Amino acid sequence: MPAPIAPALPLRGGVAASAVGLPAGPWATWLDFFADRFPHVPRGDWQARLQAGEVCDAQGRPLPPDAAYRAHGKAWYYRSLHAEPRVPFEAAILFRDAHLLVADKPHFLAVTPGGRHLHETLLARLRRDTGLAELQPLHRIDRETGGVVLFSLRREDRDAYHALFRERVVDKEYEAIAPLRDGLALPLVRESRIVQGTPFFRQCEAQGEPNASTRLALVETAGPWGRYRLAPRTGQRHQLRVHMAALGIPIRGDAFYPDVKRGPDEDDDHGQPLQLLARAIAFTDPVTGQQRRFESLRTLGPVEQAPA
Repeated sequence: MPAPIAPALPLRGGVAASAVGLPAGPWATWLDFFADRFPHVPRGDWQARLQAGEVCDAQGRPLPPDAAYRAHGKAWYYRSLHAEPRVPFEAAILFRDAHLLVADKPHFLAVTPGGRHLHETLLARLRRDTGLAELQPLHRIDRETGGVVLFSLRREDRDAYHALFRERVVDKEYEAIAPLRDGLALPLVRESRIVQGTPFFRQCEAQGEPNASTRLALVETAGPWGRYRLAPRTGQRHQLRVHMAALGIPIRGDAFYPDVKRGPDEDDDHGQPLQLLARAIAFTDPVTGQQRRFESLRTLGPVEQAPA
């Protein structure tokens, strides 16, 4: 579930304040607590944030750096990055009503803040552009993947939409460009168990009961390349990328599979996006009862132009 938003603190650049629990401990002051709790942030930075009133209690009151630390409840603060790379591609809004917003995400843009990406995320950009502070994603796609992402506008609708994904009654269609493989009979359904791999940012297949299922079909060929239609029934992290690599047809432009070509903290090559697109999503709207189908306006381009 998303972290709660402090009602007294506004969005900053489309990003909500973050919450931190306040356990009992040896800290004499608020500065001591934050410097110890977040050692990757210099103590001087916390001193400056606290002095500027950027760290607050649950009622939105600033916490002075030298005031005595008090355990219990939560404190609120804004994350900060010294250097966040700009993603030079824009999202489009495909649909919006009183309940749903549907975005067409470009490749390289993360859906939500995390790691090196804070303001340069789809959620932050949409909140800034629309002024919808309550906007929340209903599902995720990889930062490297482009395509359709659903957002909820109202808290009271959120569980009904989340239930669609829990109960697997959403039809998701992806498109990928990948090599052809002799002897691979298609269409097929790949089922396997996907777990965290090594390094930490990769997933891998493992022995055990399957938790991931993907239907694959080949829809176009040109030279050594094919355009594939992928229909995931489950939503494991990197599921399509892992399944394609395991079948010997890794998606073109994949920096993680089957081998690591570029880590998550290295600069992106914007000229070679992952050739994976969340093409369409369809479901019965649990709030309005309407049949919904949304399709991306993006394209992976002609198969024959895909470089080897």
